[in-house]
Amino acid sequence: MELAIFIGLQGAGKSSFYRSRFALSHVHISKDLLGRVRNRRMRELALVEQAMESGKPVVVDDTNPRVEDRAPLIALGKQFGARVIGYYFDASVAECLERNARRTGKARVPAVAIYTTARRMEVPTVAEGFDALFRVRFKDDHFETEAIA
Repeated sequence: MELAIFIGLQGAGKSSFYRSRFALSHVHISKDLLGRVRNRRMRELALVEQAMESGKPVVVDDTNPRVEDRAPLIALGKQFGARVIGYYFDASVAECLERNARRTGKARVPAVAIYTTARRMEVPTVAEGFDALFRVRFKDDHFETEAIA
């Protein structure tokens, strides 16, 4: 079993990466897909737990900027004996603003959201409890990943 946790600014390519690498194999859980739910974080954790109880691999596709945002997900994955993998999307604010400007409808977020997330971003480390951690960059129309020691 596997729990993949995405970490990165809005517009960094997280959902595109999911579609290109995980759509056929992993359950996709994102607060963006939850709609109007009172406590989106609790609902997200409940959905992760449901999927893991069913033995399904999961991708949590959210910004997860702080250690304290990621900790409950990591703990839940460990509780189920899952391999917990972090994917840190290393994209500048300028890159994310540019990609966000190309979005339409609800997919486009206010620029202030990207700036706010950037200020809160704590680069993940293996010490948080990840079994593996990767840096993801979008380059020349494809994603490149490299292991973070």
